[in-house]
Amino acid sequence: QSCGECIQAGEKCGWCTDKDFLKQGEQKSTRCDEVEALIKKGCSEASIENPRGTVSVNKNQSLTDRTKDGVKLKPDQITQIQPQKLTLDLRSGEAQTFHLTFKRAEDYPIDLYYLMDLSYSMKDDLENVKNLGTDLMLEMQKITSDFRIGFGSFVEKTVMPYISTTPAKLLNPCTSDQNCTSPFSYKNVLSLTADGFQFNNLVSKQQISGNLDSPEGGFDAIMQVAVCANQIGWRNVTRLLVFSTDAGFHFAGDGKLGGIVLPNDGKCHLQDNMYTMSHYYDYPSIAHLVQKLSENNIQTIFAVTEEFQPVYQELKNLIPKSAVGTLSSDSGNVIKLIIDAYNSLSSEIILENSRLPEGVSISYISHCKNGVSEKGENGRKCSNISIGDQVTFEVAITAKGCPSNGKSETIKIKPLGFTEEVEIVLNFICECECHKGGIANSPVCHFGNGTLECGACRCNEGRIGRVCECSKDEVRTEDLDANCRMDNGTDICSNNGDCVCGTCECKKRDNPEERYSGKFCECDNFNCDRSNNKLCGGHGRCECRKCTCDANYTGSACDCSLDTSTCLASNKQICNGRGTCECGVCKCTDSKFQGPTCEICPTCPGVCTEHNPINKFQNPSYGNKGVTH
Repeated sequence: QSCGECIQAGEKCGWCTDKDFLKQGEQKSTRCDEVEALIKKGCSEASIENPRGTVSVNKNQSLTDRTKDGVKLKPDQITQIQPQKLTLDLRSGEAQTFHLTFKRAEDYPIDLYYLMDLSYSMKDDLENVKNLGTDLMLEMQKITSDFRIGFGSFVEKTVMPYISTTPAKLLNPCTSDQNCTSPFSYKNVLSLTADGFQFNNLVSKQQISGNLDSPEGGFDAIMQVAVCANQIGWRNVTRLLVFSTDAGFHFAGDGKLGGIVLPNDGKCHLQDNMYTMSHYYDYPSIAHLVQKLSENNIQTIFAVTEEFQPVYQELKNLIPKSAVGTLSSDSGNVIKLIIDAYNSLSSEIILENSRLPEGVSISYISHCKNGVSEKGENGRKCSNISIGDQVTFEVAITAKGCPSNGKSETIKIKPLGFTEEVEIVLNFICECECHKGGIANSPVCHFGNGTLECGACRCNEGRIGRVCECSKDEVRTEDLDANCRMDNGTDICSNNGDCVCGTCECKKRDNPEERYSGKFCECDNFNCDRSNNKLCGGHGRCECRKCTCDANYTGSACDCSLDTSTCLASNKQICNGRGTCECGVCKCTDSKFQGPTCEICPTCPGVCTEHNPINKFQNPSYGNKGVTH
């Protein structure tokens, strides 16, 4: 085992670099052990490699306070999360903890895209949406001075059996007395704009279309809105998508009905603002939509009729940072619905991290308003956050071992629905500092057959043994097995290791804290007596299958306390002078006395009884002494 392998085994493991350490006795047959154990075995603290992890803050821009600044800032000038970049040096098994602070900025810009179902059943809804632009502008100006709005519409995939493909129905899918536009999958009618009148003008020109089946192709449209950032005009601000419909939805797999089997590729396919690949790619899955909406920081508001509330409530539970509102039959309440949903979404902060490298774990503790703290999944969230409120998250990152390439990794943490993120560079402590000072071909390693590194030999290719004294090609295992037995009747290396070059190399356990040791691997640190289901009662160390107890503890399982303070009676005597204190508990030697400190005597006469004049007079032991009343 090398020093690097040792420190990766667990956060408590240290390595003794003193090259003479192992010559001091067979009980010191390993340089890798808990630091305290190494010191007790005679390794000086200066000779112990025990690197620790660190947290460094690289970018720490202050949170924006708009009330103080009083200046209209651009979106990229607003800071809502702090710090913005950190570097962590991770030692295996040792958690590195840091704090992230979030504060909702006042007057934060908002982009809102209204995506509407234009199937025939939404005819009366379209009339009410035609004036949505200016009306919504007036309401949103109460929240932000920087608001933009856009509009898109969808119907269904333009293949059978979703629509009728007869020539007449392709021109007008409605009945002959209704003038409807040709069916389409998704159309970007208006990219995001600050001009509410332009919104009204373009939406007023829209026409209803039609399709055959009840569920609609809304998922195709949502995917395009999410991934076509340039065409839609999304800025790095709060992004809201309002999805308005009175029907259900098709999802991945339903495309087979129309002979479409290729999975949705999650890419933008808009030409002249029309989705051109609806006949080629299947509908996206819910999981795929969740991924793309999250990647693009889009918060979704499902404005649906009461009939489909249960369906979209279930969908909301699968899509973080989404909301559902009940749309009136003619969409007359759509503005109130949007405002309420936005307030609900913006008042909740949910932290999300990017994919973690193998062996790395992360945990959160939230410190929200009114002193409320949560752990686990709830540790990622804070609710009821108003503008100007500040909340803190305690984040702990732990690595188990080192990545195979040993290189740095970068992860990101961001509040869902916000464009700001925290960049975290992870460096892994995979080698000891003494590794850099290795002496190649050192004479200590059997005439230069290895590198003297951290007090031990790292053998060259083809060499084995503690000091590289053996060649793999020349060693005859059967001749050396005898050196690996405690006596002729025992197993090789106590059946806990392998005999290599006449020396036992002990097996590793799944739990890095558990180790075999000794010249013949006859010792271990996990097969000692237990008390209260704890090794050595939690008051000692397991060394070669025997407990070495901490001060003030004794016994085979270190479960006997030598502290006598628990045995003191009220008169400050140990066990009231009528017993002995054993393992912190009184053992009463006078059979009349009992209790935790031998102070209770049920059969003893009370003081009043003992001094009663009548009893004294009748008791011969008092003699003829006079009694006065």
